Amino acid sequence: MIGQKLSIVTEKPQTTRHRILGICSGPEYQMILYDTPGVIEKKMHKLDSMMMQNVRSAAINADCVLMVVDACKVPQKIDDVLEEGVGSLKDKLPILLVLNKKDLIKPGEIAKKLQWYEKFTDVDEVIPISAKYGQGVDDVKDWILSKLPFGPAYYPKDITSEHPERFFVAEIVREKIFMQYRNEVPYACQVNVVKYMSRPTSKDFIQVEIIVEKNSQKIILIGKEGKALKVLATAARLDIEDFLQKKVYLEVEVKVKENWRQDEGLLKYYGYGGQIQVL
Repeated sequence: MIGQKLSIVTEKPQTTRHRILGICSGPEYQMILYDTPGVIEKKMHKLDSMMMQNVRSAAINADCVLMVVDACKVPQKIDDVLEEGVGSLKDKLPILLVLNKKDLIKPGEIAKKLQWYEKFTDVDEVIPISAKYGQGVDDVKDWILSKLPFGPAYYPKDITSEHPERFFVAEIVREKIFMQYRNEVPYACQVNVVKYMSRPTSKDFIQVEIIVEKNSQKIILIGKEGKALKVLATAARLDIEDFLQKKVYLEVEVKVKENWRQDEGLLKYYGYGGQIQVL
């Protein structure tokens, strides 16, 4: 809907940690879209609890809620997830269930799943889509627009987000960590942009630190003779250059801060207290 990638995407659950704000504007409208972390029912760390606070606070000013489910998976009741995500607001806000990945299943199966969700979930409407190919996305957009009140635009029409470039640089590095490493390692990583220098006569200089909880995780990230970290940095740099539309010099360092996911002070400093912290 926005026309560019803002939220990082991987096959692993709980990839999104912050509320990502996207702005979709047209001649007659402006939609403010919040992509929140996925609902975590079993909270393991203080980080998980703070992420869920971000989900609930995003719903407070919402005019409608979209819940995205995977069409390939067996249908399941979503009342508990909605309760966890938006609390008592689930009875007050219009809710759309978006059935994604319809391109991967047969039309007859889609119809069956549509019927199931319409029968067993308390949502206002169910729309099947393929986000990958854009099928059904305009239907979702029209549904959202039908729920929005009349009023002035909150943001200039030519911007797509309010987050600083540093935030997206860190997110791109974190996406590559999720794609390259397995098991617990990606979840134990926090990425901070330590320095960002614009240089008119040469490449922009970006210094990034990756925080992990254990030395063993640091060893895995760096890899034998630093090869794994080099692969990570190259993949991240290429995507950062594509996002910024300019060449950059990216420097990546790995540091250990034990149990950072349980440290409320650090978590707030890293931007999990509801605000995006520019480090």
